[in-house]
Amino acid sequence: MQRPSIVLILVDDMGYGDFGIFNDGLSHTPTLDQLAGESVCLTQHYAGSCVCAPSRAALITGRYPHRTGAIDTLEGRGLDRLALRERTIGDLFQAAGYVTGFIGKWHLGALDPRYHPNARGFDEFVGFRGGWQDYYRWRLDYNGAVREADGRYLTDVFTDEAVQFIGRHSDEPFLLHLNYNAPHGPFQAPDEEVAPFRESGKFTTGVSTIYGMIQCMDRGVQRVLAELECRGIADNTIVLFTSDNGPQFGGKGDMCTTRFNCNFNGAKGNVYEGGIRVPMLVRWPAGLDGGRHFHEMVHFMDWLPTLLAAADLEPPQELNLDGDNVLPVLRGAGGEVNSRRFWQWNRYTPVGSSNAAMRDGEWKLVRPRIAETMIVAEPDLAMDRALKYEPDKFTDICRDPEPVRELSPPPPPQLFNIERDPLEQDNRAEAEPERTGKMLRELETWFEQVEAERRSITAPP
Repeated sequence: MQRPSIVLILVDDMGYGDFGIFNDGLSHTPTLDQLAGESVCLTQHYAGSCVCAPSRAALITGRYPHRTGAIDTLEGRGLDRLALRERTIGDLFQAAGYVTGFIGKWHLGALDPRYHPNARGFDEFVGFRGGWQDYYRWRLDYNGAVREADGRYLTDVFTDEAVQFIGRHSDEPFLLHLNYNAPHGPFQAPDEEVAPFRESGKFTTGVSTIYGMIQCMDRGVQRVLAELECRGIADNTIVLFTSDNGPQFGGKGDMCTTRFNCNFNGAKGNVYEGGIRVPMLVRWPAGLDGGRHFHEMVHFMDWLPTLLAAADLEPPQELNLDGDNVLPVLRGAGGEVNSRRFWQWNRYTPVGSSNAAMRDGEWKLVRPRIAETMIVAEPDLAMDRALKYEPDKFTDICRDPEPVRELSPPPPPQLFNIERDPLEQDNRAEAEPERTGKMLRELETWFEQVEAERRSITAPP
């Protein structure tokens, strides 16, 4: 049998609760609901981080984001840059003879051609390299050439390009990494997509718009799946659908985006379940029995070695992957998953005592956020905004010193039993002091190790 093709679909800021099948029809996602019924649907699947750039780094390298240098979303400071020494899923499949394509949001390095997707293992790139883009006034990179908006809605542009990529390469093994930026802000969608939700009277304008964005994206996924069927390659194509982190909550008044997410605690930006526990659907009719739920823990880092195994490829030993091949477990062939994982994120240089977590089997330790570590200086916010609309003004990242911050003492650690308390309502830290102390020491040791590797990266000029 020919090696399988792969369509890895990553969306932006979408939670379990955004699927119609999981929210009792609040949203409208018929394609994803059907795909969930045909797939292995993972119920304990975790992103690499609670925000996009570090999470994406973990997904395409199989390594903790700190190791890769992609520690924050501030592209203007280069904190989203994937270190040049890293090898990506594109590099590995390209070297194995696959045609590799990347469509959509990159967010792993801008303002330098060395960080361009074409230089990171992807033969074809259509998208943008920063953290967000206007859905109507878009400006896209087509393999290094710039194209301006032509009246189409950005989600539809990415769908068009994905369908065309599949059509061009359907007679050979390919890896397509399709990165929709929906439903990330700015919250924009065609009025006909938003109107049914707004007119229902159930939602704010912010949530109505997000559901409209998701509905449009769902229709795009349907077109991608239909193209696989039309080309006769659906059975031997591995389709994966996931999100880079949990949903973004907040905003004021009618633009509030807080919505149903299966009652998980937290949201994008923190390491509670609502920020890092994200959907994953895997469909591969020729190689994996679908139509079932998989309840064991799987992490973003596991997908690179798993997809290599599915293609009968071995990861190079020198990669020092943090992820594991979970294909045998997904197939029910025995084995165990690694249920001991770590997360940490804050703005600028990482602070290990802020917004960090560890899972060890059924137990999860959380170090809550230190407020001062989450503040971004206004000049950095302004640069990131300007990069979207006036990118020609910039030729390099900002290299000024980071803002000086005086940090409050860290809040006490929290301990949850995720098996019995998946909504993280019962803090067991005081009742389990030995377990709390042990996991806290292990989290600190992990942070020291990955930070040492990050600091060893030689920053390019």
